Amino acid sequence: MRIELFEYRLPDALIAQAPVEPRDQSRLMVLPRDGGDASHRVFADLVELLRPGDVLVRNDTKVVPARLVGRRCATGGKWEGLFVRARPEGWEMLATTRGKPVAGETVEVGTNLVLTLVERLAGGWLVRPAPGSEDAVDVDPTSRAIKLLERHGTTPLPPYIRGGRESPGDRPRYQTVYARRPGAVAAPTAGLHFTDSLCARLVEVGVAFVDVTLHVGPGTFRPIEVDDIEAHALHAEWAELSADAADRLNAARDAGGRIIAVGTTSARVLETAASADGRIAAFAGETATYIRPGHVFRGLDGLITNFHLPRSSLLVLVAALAGRDRIMQAYQAAVAMNYRFYSYGDAMIIL
Repeated sequence: MRIELFEYRLPDALIAQAPVEPRDQSRLMVLPRDGGDASHRVFADLVELLRPGDVLVRNDTKVVPARLVGRRCATGGKWEGLFVRARPEGWEMLATTRGKPVAGETVEVGTNLVLTLVERLAGGWLVRPAPGSEDAVDVDPTSRAIKLLERHGTTPLPPYIRGGRESPGDRPRYQTVYARRPGAVAAPTAGLHFTDSLCARLVEVGVAFVDVTLHVGPGTFRPIEVDDIEAHALHAEWAELSADAADRLNAARDAGGRIIAVGTTSARVLETAASADGRIAAFAGETATYIRPGHVFRGLDGLITNFHLPRSSLLVLVAALAGRDRIMQAYQAAVAMNYRFYSYGDAMIIL
C-alpha cells in the first residue's frame, strides 16, 4: 500500500497544546469494529461501553525527563539531546547542534553534568557522563541514567506541542496515572485519559486491568518516509508481558471477556505475545512488531487510541484493525467535528 493512502489534512488549531482537565472528560469517538456508524461520547463513558469480564491492557511505562539542553564546551554553541537508552559503555542520544562536533568533545548540561561525545551514531551520538557526574556507581546503567535525567532533563514533549518546550504542568500531566516503570521517552498517550477514579469505577462494574510494559522510543512516532508501507521498519523497543499477565488474559478470554488494548504500544505487546490460536504467552525482550493492513489480530479484541499523525505507523496500525477506508472517514469526521488531535488530544475506541 502507498503511504499517500494514510495522508489527511489537519488544521493546526486542532493540534492539542494542553490536555483536558479532568483527564477523563476528553471526547471519545466510538467506532464499531464490525461496521456501523460512529458515536460520540466522553472518555468517562467507558463505564457504560465496557462490560463485566472485559480486560483493559495498559502500558505501565513511565516517561523519563529525556530532553537535555546544554552547550558545547569547545564553541559555546547550543546543543540539544534526546536520551534513547543506556548501554554499559554510554548513552544513545539523538542530538542536534550547529557545526560538526567530533568524538572527544564535551557538552555541559546545567552546572553539574558533563557529557563526552564518544562515537557518532545514526542521527546522534553515543555519549558518556564525565567522571564525577555519576554518584551511584553500584546500580545498573539504566538506573544511573534515569537518576541523572531526573536531575538535569526536561519532559520530552513532541515538537507539535509548543515546540517541545516544557511548561510547569507537563511533567506530571505527560504521564499516565498508573506509570511505574521508568524508561519511555514518549508517553503511551491513550492512557493519559484515565483517572484514578475512572479506574476504580471500571473495576466496580467488573472490568479488569492487566499491565504490560513497552518503553516507548522515538522510533514509534517516526513518520513513514518510504512510498510503500511494506518497506518501512520500526525500531526495536523493550517490552514485557509477565506470566501472570498471560494467565489472566487467557482466563478472561476463556470466560468470554474481551481484551482491549489501551494504546498502540499495548497492542503491539499483545500481538507480539499472541500465538496463531490466540493464546497469549509471557514475553520479555525487544519487539519491532509492525502492524499494517492484512495483519490478523490474535491478542486483542478492541483498541483505545488517540488520533495519530498522517503517514505514521500508528495510523497504519489503527487502519489494520478497523479498515483503512473507515479510519480515514472517521478522521475526516473528527476534523469536521473539531476533535483535538495527537498526544494531548481526544480518543477513539474501536470495539
